Amino acid sequence: MEIFKTQKDLELYLDSLRLEGKKIALVPTMGGLHDGHVSLVDKAKSLSEIVVVSIFVNPTQFARGEDFDDYPNTFEADKLLLESKNVDALFLPSKEEIYPHGTTSDYKVGAIGQILCGAFRPTHFDGVAQVVKRFFEIVKPNLAVFGEKDFQQLLIIKTLVNNLSLDLKIESIPTQREDDGLAMSTRNQYLSDLERERAPHFYSVLCDARDSILRGNSFPEVKKDAIKTLGKSFEVEYLEVLDANNLTQIETKTTEIIIISAIRFGGTRLIDNLVFRRTNV
Repeated sequence: MEIFKTQKDLELYLDSLRLEGKKIALVPTMGGLHDGHVSLVDKAKSLSEIVVVSIFVNPTQFARGEDFDDYPNTFEADKLLLESKNVDALFLPSKEEIYPHGTTSDYKVGAIGQILCGAFRPTHFDGVAQVVKRFFEIVKPNLAVFGEKDFQQLLIIKTLVNNLSLDLKIESIPTQREDDGLAMSTRNQYLSDLERERAPHFYSVLCDARDSILRGNSFPEVKKDAIKTLGKSFEVEYLEVLDANNLTQIETKTTEIIIISAIRFGGTRLIDNLVFRRTNV
């Protein structure tokens, strides 16, 4: 595995591979890698000849008081994991390398970035779009792979690609889960042993809500019941039942539904969602 810290060196490496007709995939991460990230790498390897993984904790997507300074740094373990997966290139840029002209950005994600997680983290998705756009400029991949756990982020990145007419494809993989159903996340490391034992209840409530909808119960009733149940164990930021194609309100003919939620538990913020099809329309 080649390791690069500068845009110039990475570009030279990738340009030579493009001349050989190699297809390049990008997997952007902030480190703290787990099996969910491994699944992203596996997807990238199945669709390309060259896989580039980036590790960069992006300051522009963290608001004041969030966990930027405390975000898990497990570089040595991350490096060994990526080597074991035969990743071709690891990109480890500095803040100055990513933002040589400062962190001001003229790209705004718009309304989709102001709902759900965006309502609680108002600048977050502009920062995500900013750094992802920058990585696309540097790597110029044929495709990039993201997880569906961050569903709102996934739609925002797809919109960015469309808005800027970028010549790459966005691929995704389903949410990867622990054996007890908890969505894999770097931030799970923040949970105490007792909190980790209780955290899977989050997923089980979403499953119950999905099953209730499939039994024909009304969306407002399901949402109210799910929030009430979650509220017994967690601090609920939001829980919504929406059209999975665009995160808007469900219409009569909507078939793809998402139950999407964020909670706080012992100081840790967790997100999760379930996407499913409604057949009785």
